[in-house]
Amino acid sequence: AIGMDWDSSGSTTVTLGILRQVVEENPHLGIVVVGGKGRLATSIPQELPQRAERLGIPSSKIEEVLLASKLAAKTDNVLLQDGYQLYHHTVIMSEDGLWAIVQQGMNVEAKLARRYHWLGPNVSTIEPHSGIACARREQAVLDLTSRRSTSARNIILDLVKQEPRKTMREVLEAYRILKGIAPITSWLTGKRQEHVKRDLIVKVYKPQSKPPRHLEPVLRKLYEVSPRSIEELLLVEGVGPAVLRSLALVSELIYGAEISHNDPVTAPLDPFRYAYVVGGKDGVPFKFDPKLAEQVIRFLEDVIQRARIGDREKLHILRRLRRLLTPPKT
Repeated sequence: AIGMDWDSSGSTTVTLGILRQVVEENPHLGIVVVGGKGRLATSIPQELPQRAERLGIPSSKIEEVLLASKLAAKTDNVLLQDGYQLYHHTVIMSEDGLWAIVQQGMNVEAKLARRYHWLGPNVSTIEPHSGIACARREQAVLDLTSRRSTSARNIILDLVKQEPRKTMREVLEAYRILKGIAPITSWLTGKRQEHVKRDLIVKVYKPQSKPPRHLEPVLRKLYEVSPRSIEELLLVEGVGPAVLRSLALVSELIYGAEISHNDPVTAPLDPFRYAYVVGGKDGVPFKFDPKLAEQVIRFLEDVIQRARIGDREKLHILRRLRRLLTPPKT
């Protein structure tokens, strides 16, 4: 509904980019917008404190949001492995301490984007999303954010606290089982899980058919840190998708823990229908019409003018609408 290609991932990145620019030019709005695509996302630890302090936001609240930002990025890249690689991360914070995080990932093979929504004030890695928007529901997902995966999360914490060499042996055994090779010890101990849905397991854990080379040193580091929670584990350097996938494989194949493989997407949407509002710059379903877009904005402006709202609120809303008529500076 903003005149871009109907299937454009830019509907998220461009909209948030414009929001960031508007907020920077109007500090009286009492909102901070930091981050963005690529390098902009890595500037959040420096940029958020600078901008938030100008609004008088307490340092404790800023630190809380910085932690939420780190955990959101780690969660949607490591705990939730759905085939979409994150490339956009934006933090929005108000002067009264409310915050939201919007991330976007790309499935390069499918040429599809997926948007992840987080809302404060609570910071959790168990079903943390207020919404996940995508045009497709995936069939093979590793979702350690699901409550159904609680047992597996606990086993993973136990695995990283035991002697690293023992954990490595269990990881190697799990990968042998994944390949259909059952070691004699599995039959003796009775640990082999015959009830595992093999086809689904293979889809989820492959193409990683063997442990990552850096797994053992990361396990040693985790053993030294002895994380008390999944959140602490995620923040240890070196813990990425491949490490968590190996530990999840052990918890599922060796210990029989349940892990959710259902896609947690909450808003399977059809973006094409929104393209009928003002068209698209690619000409589908019709060429973007600037005059029509202006008429829509004027109509919305008129609706707000007729609404029974306070004068101050009306003025702020009208100013925001008028800015839509002015292209952002490049």
